[in-house]
Amino acid sequence: MLFKNLGVPELILILVIAILIFGPGRIGRIGSELGKGIRGFKEGVGTDDKEADGDEAEVEETAGGDAETD
Repeated sequence: MLFKNLGVPELILILVIAILIFGPGRIGRIGSELGKGIRGFKEGVGTDDKEADGDEAEVEETAGGDAETD
């Protein structure tokens, strides 16, 4: 793995460098926007699954309805 030997001291160093580069306020906004993006992605993927399930149910209902009228 790429980050196999990444420990607590390394993570603290990365956090300090990020705060020095971006500033504490901007780090919070970046984290917030990242969270919103991930949440939106999950909802989008979940919506596609629900739509696919709905399409399958619609096809089954249509096929069942045609069989009853014959």
